[in-house]
Amino acid sequence: MNTRTATLLLAAAMILAACEKPDPKIAEAAKAAQQEQAAATAAKDFDGAYGQQNWEMAAAYGEIVTSKYPGTPTADRVRPLYEEAQGKAKLAREQRRVESLWSYMSTPVKTDKGKDGTQLSASLYAKANVETDGRTPRPVQLIFRDHPDWGRSSYLVLQVGDFNCYGGCKLKVGIDGKIKTMAGRRPKTDEAIAMFIEDERGLWRMLDKAKELTIEFPVKAGGTRTATFEVGGLKQDKLPGWK
Repeated sequence: MNTRTATLLLAAAMILAACEKPDPKIAEAAKAAQQEQAAATAAKDFDGAYGQQNWEMAAAYGEIVTSKYPGTPTADRVRPLYEEAQGKAKLAREQRRVESLWSYMSTPVKTDKGKDGTQLSASLYAKANVETDGRTPRPVQLIFRDHPDWGRSSYLVLQVGDFNCYGGCKLKVGIDGKIKTMAGRRPKTDEAIAMFIEDERGLWRMLDKAKELTIEFPVKAGGTRTATFEVGGLKQDKLPGWK
């Protein structure tokens, strides 16, 4: 092979190699198209959960789409909806938490006339223990009760100490920061350290759409104490007829 022929063959090989080398712009566009297709496929799960208002699942799927396929048109579309789902998922978790604070009971009882009846109750504990005897903070419980003989009542229950309210007292009751005065009464019984809040139906109605209830009450240990309750999870249909 002479020099001229070798040169021509080398030039032809170089031209062929140049033709086979992919255009970077074409390769980049192909990759972007693949990412967008993958993002669109992943977004189907997000769109389904979002459409069903399953906010926690939507938030989980939205995280996948926006973090795994950033910069794609689908990720840009999903992002504001994903952020909305995140916020609503947080609210849903908080609502479940405050709902779980309440306990509801339906207890068979015998009425004074010997008939079968049912006692209904709704109760929850203060969000923080309260010192009521000059010593150690203990739980304070709020109870709403509907009894076939005794009727409706609302009352606080202490584990230790006692209320200074045997002859009646005034309670400062706060609903989301708005304070009003309500009457209290300590029954003369040793069965429980309890104090009735006299306007039980009024208190019950005040809890509708409320988030926080505070009750300031006098104690025998001296002064007053305040119990704070997270009431936003109350299901008022558990005690029908109270409104």
